[in-house]
Amino acid sequence: MTSYAGQQWWKEAVVYQVWPRSFQDSDGDGIGDLPGVTARIPYLAKLGINVIWLSPMFASPNDDMGYDISNYQDIMSEFGTMADFDTLLTTAHAHGIKILLDIVVNHTSDEHEWFQKSRASRENPYRDYYIWRDSSGTDKEGNPLPPNNWISEFGGPAWKYDAVTDQWYLHVFSTKQPDLNWENAVVRNELYSMINWWLDKGIDGFRLDAINIISKPQGLPDDPNVNPEKHSPSTAFIIHNGTRVHEWMHELNLATVANRDAMTVGEMSATPADEALLFAGFEAEELNMLFHFEHMGVDSDESLGLGKWGVKEYDLRDLKAVLNEWQVKLDGKAWGSLYWNNHDQPRVISRFGNDSAEYRELSGKMLATTLHFMQGTPYIYQGEEFGMTNVQFPSISDYRDLDSTNLYENLVERHGTYSADDVLQMIYAKGRDNARTPVQWSAEANAGFTTGTPWIGLNANYQSINADAALANPDSLFYHYQRLIELRRGELKELMVYARFVPIDPEDAAVYAYERHANNGEKLLVINNFTDREIIRDFELLAEEFEAQRTLVISNYEDDLGETLRPYESKVYRIAAEG
Repeated sequence: MTSYAGQQWWKEAVVYQVWPRSFQDSDGDGIGDLPGVTARIPYLAKLGINVIWLSPMFASPNDDMGYDISNYQDIMSEFGTMADFDTLLTTAHAHGIKILLDIVVNHTSDEHEWFQKSRASRENPYRDYYIWRDSSGTDKEGNPLPPNNWISEFGGPAWKYDAVTDQWYLHVFSTKQPDLNWENAVVRNELYSMINWWLDKGIDGFRLDAINIISKPQGLPDDPNVNPEKHSPSTAFIIHNGTRVHEWMHELNLATVANRDAMTVGEMSATPADEALLFAGFEAEELNMLFHFEHMGVDSDESLGLGKWGVKEYDLRDLKAVLNEWQVKLDGKAWGSLYWNNHDQPRVISRFGNDSAEYRELSGKMLATTLHFMQGTPYIYQGEEFGMTNVQFPSISDYRDLDSTNLYENLVERHGTYSADDVLQMIYAKGRDNARTPVQWSAEANAGFTTGTPWIGLNANYQSINADAALANPDSLFYHYQRLIELRRGELKELMVYARFVPIDPEDAAVYAYERHANNGEKLLVINNFTDREIIRDFELLAEEFEAQRTLVISNYEDDLGETLRPYESKVYRIAAEG
């Protein structure tokens, strides 16, 4: 039996997510590409990361920005060629950086050869590669009704009627993303063979998209959580963590990565910490770690029935409750992922920090410190390291994200339940394009991203917020991230990676503090002021008797005022073992 307990390279890694379309364009067509990623490898090496999570670069019609794959073993033409990928892989490895591919095996594009054959007839051998069902009946006008009431993640029914064969196919996401039938062993083996093909090429692991919905409930029953009166996207929670998901995750692991020392992280919504132990437990033989989303919901008002789009001001105590629970419950039993940002989430400085000119960098440093001193593998999303912020485009026509445009169409144009301004405010706060505007490399035209016309608009603040400006300022957010990574991979590795997490005062609504306790008696005290005001906090390890044992190892202010915490102040003390 393979055990993932003890020291592992992926526990000590720092991962940087590249969303290629918006990272760096090398040929002037306005779209980021693989040669652009390769050109920026020295920059990432300077930052200090040692794993790149490369978002999908497979052949795709881009209905959902590459998460609709039409060929698993080819490169999206806009991103380059397989030779370009090979060059990227070789260059990354030469700089000591591993490559983690983002793979989607819950569904394919409807333009995948498998689905094209599947929809041809009910008798086609590929029919059972996907989930096809008869109508549940007809409406008053005689139109066929879906097999059940499931709602797509992007709004509307999760079923698409296909007149050619008079049946419906399941699509938990867009209509162009039909779900694969994991009950079919032939499908599973096809996917395992494909994964092994990439491993044979030398890649170092996978981020598995939406992996906990591969197993659907037996019989595909109606979802009791669905409210037919709501005209907004609503996750059909009944589909998460289905009957056979652990069986198949175990099978996937043993058939592919188990004997290759490769890294796996699963994207798993609607998965609480207790259940995470079953997926990422050290003895589970399923995943190295997973992404959960509980802390991404603390600024959503569920009572509005809008899912993530029901925006509210977050309470730090709620955020702490989620993160602390995951830290404590996984400790010694499983491994977790640490993240504030990714391609699906708004920018954290605008979300949990303060994106004003006065406090953007201070709050960015505070948020980075809060996260990177926790137990788990930290992930940095492109542009996070120098403080990119949310964007506010004036019109829905400026947006490219299917999730956002579907919301607008549904709530404004189709049902008129909200005004255009109301929905734009939702998108400003939670839309995925906040993370997808081009990386702001410089103050030059188009932020140094492209010499052409960018595929999506730039954030107007790129002339003041960009990588060049950060690199030129020794006190910038970039160098704070660099220092955090140096500490994690160097002198504080044992404390930052492996030490036990101990929460402090979970009811403090302004300060997030915790300790890390190592087996040798050493400790870290991590203190973070989440407000724009000065606060006094008297922590035990700041008492006089600890003064000789206490060393300030990182802060976002030049001097240390002890119990006084200035706006967005963050500081970490190393406490020597007693005696």
